[in-house]
Amino acid sequence: MSLDGWNLPEERAGRPAPDDLAARRKAVAGLPQQVEPGATVRPETLGGTPALVVEPLAPARTLFYLHGGGYRLGEAAGWTGFASRLALAAQARIVLVDYRLAPEAPFPGALRDAAAAYDAACAAYGPLAVGGDSAGGGLAVALALAIRDAGRPAPTGLVLLSPWLDQTFGAEAYARNGESDRMFGLESARAGSELYLQGHDPRDPLVSPLLADLAGLPPVLLFAGGAEVLLDDATAFAGRVAAAGGTVEASFVSGMQHVWPTVFPDLPESARAMESMVRFLTA
Repeated sequence: MSLDGWNLPEERAGRPAPDDLAARRKAVAGLPQQVEPGATVRPETLGGTPALVVEPLAPARTLFYLHGGGYRLGEAAGWTGFASRLALAAQARIVLVDYRLAPEAPFPGALRDAAAAYDAACAAYGPLAVGGDSAGGGLAVALALAIRDAGRPAPTGLVLLSPWLDQTFGAEAYARNGESDRMFGLESARAGSELYLQGHDPRDPLVSPLLADLAGLPPVLLFAGGAEVLLDDATAFAGRVAAAGGTVEASFVSGMQHVWPTVFPDLPESARAMESMVRFLTA
């Protein structure tokens, strides 16, 4: 893959995944997803990076999407159900990127994959929105910052679901919501961060974009749940984007879990989040 013109850190050697992580990956790989009738799923390679493209019959727009999983888990196939619902509702092509995972590919491996795939997706599909959930949400913001600094075509918007934006772990919500967040917590976050960073500075803005200069970002649509440990990071990010002159629409929903719109589609709160995403993408 060529990353000419991008100002990104060089590749670093990783290490094999520990046995427990390999077992967790195997356990979740290939879990069935309910792809909605009317949406198709096809494999594609973008800039050397594998991806799945989920689309309705006649897509009118494209969302470039980076899945969650703490940088160490997850694959595009696990997001095809959510992507198919959004694809049909927004008449959008959803490009689910299978970026490399840690610890085999530590920072900046995932970011380099995302950048190469973004270039190829822009060439193939034209203007893109960029989105992501959890670690993929943090990666989406890091990508947007790298795009800005490289002078690449800017995304039309950022869609962020419970984004993991700060790997310094200073937020009070880790303690306040540690018991109510059933999907993500401080121990899990620290474990994922260690595998991803492998000694790299967690204050690097491409690792912790909450700490970056956020001027010049595209419009942001942001969701976070009141029960999750990443709530404070999300609220701080929304305030910092606005203070930097950006446009941000944020929904902080009481009682909701981490990435609830992707995993609890039948909740009324998820339906409202989907309506917001459709409105944002089609504006």
